[in-house]
Amino acid sequence: MTKRIKAKHKVDRRLKVNLWGKPKSPFNTRNYPPGQHGQAKKGKPTDYGIQLNAKQKLKSYYGNINERQFRNVYRKAIKKKGNTTENLVGILETRLDTVIYRAKFAPTVFSARQLINHGHIRVNKRKVNISSYLVKEEDMIEVKEKSKSLAVIDVSLNSKDRDVPEYVQLDIKNKTAKLVRIPKFADIPYPTVMEPKLVIEYYSR
Repeated sequence: MTKRIKAKHKVDRRLKVNLWGKPKSPFNTRNYPPGQHGQAKKGKPTDYGIQLNAKQKLKSYYGNINERQFRNVYRKAIKKKGNTTENLVGILETRLDTVIYRAKFAPTVFSARQLINHGHIRVNKRKVNISSYLVKEEDMIEVKEKSKSLAVIDVSLNSKDRDVPEYVQLDIKNKTAKLVRIPKFADIPYPTVMEPKLVIEYYSR
């Protein structure tokens, strides 16, 4: 387990948001950064600071993505035709770990990654154990037959904390899902304000 995963609950306080909309987020009771200087008054943030914060929020939301991987997502986004902001979030939302999370097969993006790494997920009948695998429209994603009885999956599917977005088609009985279409930024159910345009500005400086 990486330090990033073990410290995921500190991220909310460091970024000063309830990043995943969790009722038990530490930010709900202590809405200031951790550490002895967490409650100290800060000066007005610079444009760079605002852009950096937007980047850190978006990167952290999608789980254990390191800086090199996230910069590569940005590079893919600017090479694609169309709006770079839409391209950026579109790539992030088509990652296999994100689709597993959106389909509610996992309660968090971190546990979605674990399901994939441990070989519990198949795409178009083939085992895929790479979290960053990019799902295409109409790809069939399913929980492996022997893994369908995993408690973590049932608990997540029965949770009322969040809904499956309309761009993901879920079959609860068979534990399969399809990415109906690549979502637009406005379609994505972020529990806090995200500003991918500022992320583009951060990397294009």
